[in-house]
Amino acid sequence: MSPAAVSLPIPSIAAVSEDPILVLFDCDGTLVDSQHMIVAAMTDAYASHNLVAPDRARMLSIVGLSLHEAFTVLGAEDPEFPVAVMVEAYRDAFVILRDREPPEPMYPFARDVLNDLRGREDVLLGMVTGKAQRGVARVLAANAMEGWFSTVQTADDAPSKPHPAMVLQAMAEMGVEPHRTVVIGDTSYDIEMAKAAGAHAIGVAWGYHPVDSLLAAGADTIVTDFNAVPAAIAALVPPVRSAA
Repeated sequence: MSPAAVSLPIPSIAAVSEDPILVLFDCDGTLVDSQHMIVAAMTDAYASHNLVAPDRARMLSIVGLSLHEAFTVLGAEDPEFPVAVMVEAYRDAFVILRDREPPEPMYPFARDVLNDLRGREDVLLGMVTGKAQRGVARVLAANAMEGWFSTVQTADDAPSKPHPAMVLQAMAEMGVEPHRTVVIGDTSYDIEMAKAAGAHAIGVAWGYHPVDSLLAAGADTIVTDFNAVPAAIAALVPPVRSAA
């Protein structure tokens, strides 16, 4: 059964510039380092059905996809692979780990940069993630960031990446055109999603896909430090000019 949707507080955008930049962040591997939880839950899910788990690199390669799509990819070589069963096994394992382990840590400087960006009148922050809304709510609450994102698109709301639906829905909700939208992510799925929606794409070097794959997917630029994100955004989307 899919987890119940969790309502996320939405900040007021009344004071935002008439021509804002929409900055859409991926979550796992971009904002938070969730690999320990993902690998542990994946390992437990396979063990619960006496199946041999993929190696760590293979597990992390599917981060960003919805669970159904992730297990479809992982089980592609076995026509009898129990995708639906493994989805539920992973969810059960993750719930147990979630209640036992501390929340996924944010990457260095991520929170500070997000706080600076949300203070700008010409920026709207959003999230596009393969997490469910419940998982997003947990990350935001753990880092005291409830209400920081004007739009949150999750696996509960749209097809799996790299389908562009999450970005298209975020742009429609915020009333922002593709040329003023930037997607920031760590996987080729994020980059392909952005490009399919007509948006700009920034790849981050600290996540779960190698830089070469981000560039091959069409990333406009790569950042190696979170503090470089604002300058990368400004290089892709010109700042709004003040009215005369």
